[in-house]
Amino acid sequence: MKRLTGNLTIGSGTILFIIVSFLAVFLIYPLFYVFKEAFWMEGNFTIRYFTGLFSSPYQIGCIINTFKVSLAVTGLTILIALPLAHIFTRYDFPGKSIYSMFLLVPLILPPFVGAIGLKQVFSRFGSLNLLLDKAGLVPLTHSIDWLGGSGFWGVVIMQVLHLYPILYLNVAAVMANLDPSLREAAENLGSDAKTVFLKITMPLVMPGIFAGATIVFISAFTDLGTPLIFNYRQMIPVQIFDKISDAAVDPSGYALIVFVLILTSCLFVVSKKLFGGQGNATLAKGHVHFTESRVSGVKAFGLYAFITGIIVISIMPHLIVVVFSLSDKWFFTILPSEWTGQHYRDIFTMPLTVGSIKNSLLYSALSAFVDLILGVTIAWLVTRKQFAGRDWLDALAMLPLALPGLVLAFGYVMSFNVKIAWLNPRDNPLLLLVVAYSIRRLPFIVRSAVAGFQQTSVTLEEASQNLGAGVITTLRKITIPLVFANLIAGTILTFSFAMLEVGDSLILAMTGDSYPITKAIYTLMGRINVEAPAIASAMGVVGMLILGFCLFIATRILGKKMGEMFRM
Repeated sequence: MKRLTGNLTIGSGTILFIIVSFLAVFLIYPLFYVFKEAFWMEGNFTIRYFTGLFSSPYQIGCIINTFKVSLAVTGLTILIALPLAHIFTRYDFPGKSIYSMFLLVPLILPPFVGAIGLKQVFSRFGSLNLLLDKAGLVPLTHSIDWLGGSGFWGVVIMQVLHLYPILYLNVAAVMANLDPSLREAAENLGSDAKTVFLKITMPLVMPGIFAGATIVFISAFTDLGTPLIFNYRQMIPVQIFDKISDAAVDPSGYALIVFVLILTSCLFVVSKKLFGGQGNATLAKGHVHFTESRVSGVKAFGLYAFITGIIVISIMPHLIVVVFSLSDKWFFTILPSEWTGQHYRDIFTMPLTVGSIKNSLLYSALSAFVDLILGVTIAWLVTRKQFAGRDWLDALAMLPLALPGLVLAFGYVMSFNVKIAWLNPRDNPLLLLVVAYSIRRLPFIVRSAVAGFQQTSVTLEEASQNLGAGVITTLRKITIPLVFANLIAGTILTFSFAMLEVGDSLILAMTGDSYPITKAIYTLMGRINVEAPAIASAMGVVGMLILGFCLFIATRILGKKMGEMFRM
C-alpha cells in the first residue's frame, strides 16, 4: 500500500523546489539585499551607517518615541484583552455571541483611517472641546489637548483600539483549552477567585499573552499610516518612508530597516523558544472544557458595562468616519451643519478613487489566489511528506507573521530597482504589490490548511493513490474537498486584509494609476481641498464594509478557531 506520509517523489520534490525558489526570491533575497547595503560600502564591511544612526540625537529620539508608543500600546492592549478573554471563556450571558462579534469590529478598518475620525473629535478645536465649551465646563480658550501636542496619544489610542482584538483572540483561544480541574483543585484548597486567576490562570495563559503581545508590539512598532495621519513624524516607520526616495545618497534607511528586522526577529525567536510548544500544556487525557457560569445582578451589570464600554469606545472612530463621509460642512461645530451623500457618488466617478478600488480588488484577488496555491502546497508538504528541512519550510512560511510589511516593501523597492519595467515598482508595481500582499498573508492560509490536513484522515488519500490516481488528482478530488472550509476561510482572510493593507501600499504603489484604496485615502488626506477628507472617509467606509463582510464569513466558518490564525 502506498503511504502519502512517505519521502519526497520526483514530482513532490519539483514542487518543493519551486516553492522554496519563490520564497528565496521574494522573501529571502530582499532581506539579504538590505543587509548587504547596510553593512557593505565599496566592497568593504562597515558599520558607519549604524554609528551615524545611533549618534544622531534626532534618530535616537525617533527610536525612543517608537519604543514608547509600542510599549504603551502593548500594555494597554493587555489590560483590555485579558479581562475580555476571561469573561468570554468563563461566563455565559445573553447576547454573548453578538458581543463577541462586535469585539472584532476594530479589525475591519485600518487605524490610519479611524485616525481621521479621532482627530475630528479630540483635536483642540474638535467636537469634544466644542461640546465642553457649549456646556460651560471648559472654555474654548482653555481647551484640552486630548491627543497630546505631538499626537503621541492619538497614535497610541488608535493602535490600541485596532489591535486589542488580536490579543483577545489569542488569549481566549488558550483560555478555552485550560484544564478546569486545575482551577477546581485550587478552589477546593480554599483559594478565592483572585488567587486562582493570578496563581493558576495567568501562568497557564502566558504563551497566548506573550505570542499575542509580540504581534501587537511588532504591529505598533512598524505601523506607518497612523503616525502619518497624526503627523507624528518622529517615529522609525515614518523615517524609513521618508528615506526611500533618497536612499542612494542617504543609506541610513538601510540601517533603520536592519534595526527593525533584528528587533522583530529576536521577538519572534524568543516567543517560539519560550512558549512555542506550550500551547497545549494543560491538556490531559479525559480533558473537559470549562462549564461556563451564568451571571446575574450586580456582577452582570458590571460585566455588560465593561464590554459595552470597550465596544463603544473602539468603534467610535469608525462611526465618526461614517459621519464625516456624510458631512457637507463640519467646521467649528459639534456635529456637521450640513449633510450630503455626494461623497459616495464622488468615489465612483473620480479617476483616482475608481481606479484605486479596481486596483485593490485586482491586487487582493490575485494575492488570495497565489496564497491559496502556495498555502495548500506548503501545508501538504509539511503534513504529508518527510524530508530534511520540513520544519524549516514551515518556519519560513510563518516568518511573514513576524516580518513587518514596511521591511519587505523597502527591500522590494531597493532590490528590484532594475531595468525590467514589470519588475521595478517605480515603473509598474503590479507584480510586487501582489507578491507583497501574498507573502504578508501567507501564514493565514498555511495555518488554516495545516489544521485541515491534520484533522483529515490520510487513509482516503492513500486509497486514491492505490487505485491509480496521481498526486494532483488526489489533491483535487480527495484532499481539497475535505479541507475546503479551512481553505475558504483562510483565502477570505488573505483577500480581506490585503484590501486595506497600509505599509506595502504606501511604499510600493509608486505610480498614480497603480494606487490601491489605502494609498488613495492617504493622497486625499494630503490635499488642500476641504472635501478631500470627507471623500477619503467615504472610501474608508467602503473598504470597511468589504472587509467586514469578509471577516464575518471567515468567522462563521472558523468559529473559535479564528484566534489560531493570529498565533505565532
